Amino acid sequence: MARATPDASQDPFWAKAAVIGLAVSFIGLMLVLPLVAVFVQALSKGLAASLQALGDPDALAAVRLTLIAAALAVPVNTAFGLCASWAIAKHDFPGKSLLITLIDLPFSVSPVVAGLSYVLVFGLQGWFGPWLETHGIKIIFATPGIVLATVFVTFPFIARELISLMQAQGTDEEEAAVSLGASGLTIFRRVTAPNVSWGLLYGVLLCNARAMGEFGAVSVVSGHIRGVTDTMPLHVEILYNEYDFVGAFSVAALLCLLAVATLVLKTALERFQPQAESRAR
Repeated sequence: MARATPDASQDPFWAKAAVIGLAVSFIGLMLVLPLVAVFVQALSKGLAASLQALGDPDALAAVRLTLIAAALAVPVNTAFGLCASWAIAKHDFPGKSLLITLIDLPFSVSPVVAGLSYVLVFGLQGWFGPWLETHGIKIIFATPGIVLATVFVTFPFIARELISLMQAQGTDEEEAAVSLGASGLTIFRRVTAPNVSWGLLYGVLLCNARAMGEFGAVSVVSGHIRGVTDTMPLHVEILYNEYDFVGAFSVAALLCLLAVATLVLKTALERFQPQAESRAR
């Protein structure tokens, strides 16, 4: 008689309960409880005090700068991610492995080191600092430096999301389009782009969430000029160091809400993706 195939779902009840309980407890302790504490502290003196803290001009300036940095960094990373993933997944060329390694570089380099590298290149005492000062161009301790630092720490997200997806899809459809006389741009627009649209949206969401929450690299290049170069995470640090706990946790709660909104949108896209793919077939 043939032996029954083992089924992991038939583990003893106590084993499944222990694993599930451990996972839920860990998530509750490490994620849910800290988030709840943020909102409790933000509302400790009432909703009016929290809203007043968010309406402070410096807080509004931090929110505005955070959104500007994300709005500029995400399109740049989207364009780079599409080009890099298409080149890596669809073509063979010298230096391909090196390009993949460089794409992963921000995952292994500390954001503080990344910010410092921009200071050494574009700062007043950096390589291009004197030339930039002569021409009245300010990058470090200004919005351009914050955008550059944000681009650096976030550019792997979209590229990495698309590279694996394009490699899994192969090149059969592109080769068929070439045999029919389609140009490279037409192939990308009609074949490649539709196949990776959901992965692209997923990568954009992750990139946007990371851009809004970046602290280390932005902290180095911002100069901490209050109301001018402070993003939301930096503004939280300033308020906390000044013992303005309601203000600090109110801005932190707003960041949490933005993150939750991103998570909800990602979940909705994941649920909608199979339905859209089935209709496309």
